[in-house]
Amino acid sequence: MARIVLYMTMSLDGFVTGPDDGPEHPLGRGGGRVLSWLDDRMSDGPSGQVFREALATGAVISGRRTFELAGRWQGDHHDGVPIFVLTHHVDDGDVPPGSARFVTSVEDCAAQARAAAGDRAVMVHGASAGQSLLRAGLLDEMEIHLIPVLLGEGRRLFENLGAQHIELELVRQLRAPDVTHLRYRVRR
Repeated sequence: MARIVLYMTMSLDGFVTGPDDGPEHPLGRGGGRVLSWLDDRMSDGPSGQVFREALATGAVISGRRTFELAGRWQGDHHDGVPIFVLTHHVDDGDVPPGSARFVTSVEDCAAQARAAAGDRAVMVHGASAGQSLLRAGLLDEMEIHLIPVLLGEGRRLFENLGAQHIELELVRQLRAPDVTHLRYRVRR
């Protein structure tokens, strides 16, 4: 069964965007700093390794906000893999482009993405989608790209997770000059 893995870049104080994120500034003011590690994505180093692993996934689950702010990825996140957009509602006539489709149930979304990915992992994008999958007990791992910066405000990765206690196991730590890639397994 395909693993469902949250891939998120985060500041040391827990923010995935800077303040005032929206269509004009998808990563908010100063939030672009959290993606600076991608400058090294074509290297043979740790960041290149992590990037290649992300692109080897067989399906994507995205939150609706992330999907929209990313310009719907023009219907292709990478290599034509299916994109399952977890959303609360679907407007009549709103047909997502390419391989993307809207799903309103977190359980259905996870099941469809696992089936589509086959023996490859499912990549999860978006704080809300990650939180929903985690709360439902459907998230297997988290690949956190921790950036040594304090953004001070913005959108936090685990802002609305709730009071539930979740144990994680560190299974990998890769260091690069501007990022530490941390992979955690969600203990059940």
